[in-house]
Amino acid sequence: MSSIISGIDHPAIAASDVDALAKWYCDVLGYTVFFSSDKPLCIIQAPDGTYIEVMPQDGSPRPHRNTATPGWSHLALRVADLDVAVAALDRFHVTWEGAEFGAAGGGRIRNFFDPEGNLLQLVQR
Repeated sequence: MSSIISGIDHPAIAASDVDALAKWYCDVLGYTVFFSSDKPLCIIQAPDGTYIEVMPQDGSPRPHRNTATPGWSHLALRVADLDVAVAALDRFHVTWEGAEFGAAGGGRIRNFFDPEGNLLQLVQR
């Protein structure tokens, strides 16, 4: 049987300020705006063509999360050189979450947060 799924189109982030968060992903991480609307809703695109949807949150309180909290945990972003990526993000004063650690299956990982507290990972394999 052939697979009916060809891959992941996009994860989505519910944001308190859609425009500001989408701008941060563009300015700091190198995404570009693929689509935006007055909703507000924004779909941003990474250099490799993958997307993230930034949509308005519903006002619910943010639950406390870590990498082992049930449900979707974090967004892992692939980098060619972790040291170069960390140095670049240091210039934007990102908040790091702990020290670098080894990736399952090999490689290096460093966790950090976006301005709204969403957990992101840099992964070098």
